[in-house]
Amino acid sequence: MTADTLLERITDYANRPDPYPLYAELREAGVAWQTDGTYLVGGYDDVVALFHDPRLSSDRRNRVGTYSSLPGEMAEPIPFIRLDDPEHHRLRDLANRPFGPPHTPGRIDALRDEITRITEELLEAVRDRPRIDIVDDFAYPLPVTVICRLLGVPREDEPTFRQWSTTIVDAADIRPGEDPASRQQAGDQARDRMGRYLLDLAEQRRGHPSDDMLSAFVNDPDPSDGLSREELATTAVLLLVAGHETTVNLIANGVLTLLRHPDQLDLLRREPDLLPGAVEELLRYEPPVHMLERIPLTDVDVAGTTIPRGVPVVLGLASANRDPERFRDPDRFDPARQDNQHLGFGSGIHICYGAPLARVEARIALGALLPLLATASLAQDPPPYRHNALLRGPRHLPIELASTGS
Repeated sequence: MTADTLLERITDYANRPDPYPLYAELREAGVAWQTDGTYLVGGYDDVVALFHDPRLSSDRRNRVGTYSSLPGEMAEPIPFIRLDDPEHHRLRDLANRPFGPPHTPGRIDALRDEITRITEELLEAVRDRPRIDIVDDFAYPLPVTVICRLLGVPREDEPTFRQWSTTIVDAADIRPGEDPASRQQAGDQARDRMGRYLLDLAEQRRGHPSDDMLSAFVNDPDPSDGLSREELATTAVLLLVAGHETTVNLIANGVLTLLRHPDQLDLLRREPDLLPGAVEELLRYEPPVHMLERIPLTDVDVAGTTIPRGVPVVLGLASANRDPERFRDPDRFDPARQDNQHLGFGSGIHICYGAPLARVEARIALGALLPLLATASLAQDPPPYRHNALLRGPRHLPIELASTGS
């Protein structure tokens, strides 16, 4: 097979369990033109350079010709992760006010006890069961509960959010050769319903502030400098979806990796101080986000290949994270790895907004799971994966637990 079918093969569900040989093929090709006209880039230095290149846009409205956006993608307002500066900076800064420094420096640290308590509750609920699904029983409910508490969403509504979120994420997937119109329409409908719900919830808190982000958005001391109603709805949807979908993958991929590497699992049990580094290594070795799209605002030369203005460029984060030119022995999972400048959260001005929270959740979750995993085994390997090739992770991760009987 040739390099011009790489994106098609990477996104083929049959290759979801192990796309890494295809990423090695991509790195060998350098810059790979695809049969649908887009370009695929997978070398570490090239991907980092493009993330930081102001000539590359995150705004899909900058596509040209046959790559122009679908009608639903033109709708306003657009989430800030799909915008360029200065509008991206304005909206991201407003979203960050109730989330992190300098306006709310203690928000994440204040959540540690709550995350620990939720983690302990989830583990207690499965402790006596011989078999559990890490995704359904733990990796999904933990971050969705955390982000709902952070935003102020009642717990009884969390199942509805899971359905909406799945539909929204599915609409953003890349599937060469498939008409995305129906998925895009379903995603738009789910995004609209979630946005209306969150906006109504926020309006209930106007004038009655409480300790959650929706309340902070609508009770800003300077409303003239705050989010509009439409921007609030779009931003809240983005935070809720992005705030848990990637963390689900990080935790599930982490458990899968540790059970596949029992020597490293034993090391972490003996030396729990290595856990922060292990989370960084998981973000490199099995990142929750595999690819992101950018649009050149002018013709751009990458490794001797000219990519025309307006033609989508797919940046292979997972490929860059396994580049032997940047990482020594890149296919080895090493929790003690040094100089680990991975791209698990992206890079540049669009680096993951929720990275600090995701790191805390993963450290607490995996730390609490270590004793359980010491006597656990995979019930299915490889597990069934989610269909989405961009947000790659197990859909289910069944594990067998040692008998607790005497």
